[in-house]
Amino acid sequence: MSQAKSQSTSRRGLLIILSSPSGAGKSTLARKLMAWDETLRFSVSATTRDPRPGETNGVEYHFVDTPAFREMVDEGEMLEHAQVFGNYYGSPAGPVREAIESGRDVLFDVDWQGAQQISNSVLSDHVLSIFILPPSIRELRRRLVERGQDQPEVIAKRMQQSWDEISHWGGYDYVLVNDDLDQTFAHLQTIIEAERLRRAQQPGLMPFVRGLQTEFEEEEG
Repeated sequence: MSQAKSQSTSRRGLLIILSSPSGAGKSTLARKLMAWDETLRFSVSATTRDPRPGETNGVEYHFVDTPAFREMVDEGEMLEHAQVFGNYYGSPAGPVREAIESGRDVLFDVDWQGAQQISNSVLSDHVLSIFILPPSIRELRRRLVERGQDQPEVIAKRMQQSWDEISHWGGYDYVLVNDDLDQTFAHLQTIIEAERLRRAQQPGLMPFVRGLQTEFEEEEG
């Protein structure tokens, strides 16, 4: 099936977390997922930094001031957050909660710290976390060099950070070794389709089973 079936409110959505060291293929896999199922959307983060030219509130980011951001954190309305270069960034729970109840999945491209915060959040029952490993450190370095996006000193820094990311692989629900992109993507599709059928994702199951019970009692009576 080249295109995922359209979603409906017969199920709840998933918070799909993708994490990996830089160069392991996470961004490519995320793009393939969004092409496979056009209902998938990335979570739009909130930030306290000023908008850059061309950025629109609610599209690239939700732009808020520092007091409002801190209030959301204090009230548990930020699934994950961090401070980067003096500005706060985080994932508001409200839009994600709305998506989940509408049966839409939300993608999160976060590091292990963000993944841990989301997994411990108020929406933890609907989290699906997946870590992408490279087939080898040598291959990881080759991919970073061949994509031609970074200077050698930046690549060296990314390689130094890679093991810190990899060392947290055990905190994820699933771990995939991306040695073959098509095969890894197929596994990713299988995982998501199976997780969509989890009992917690099917709010209609309890009423359905109650209906079966009523029908059984009527048949037996």
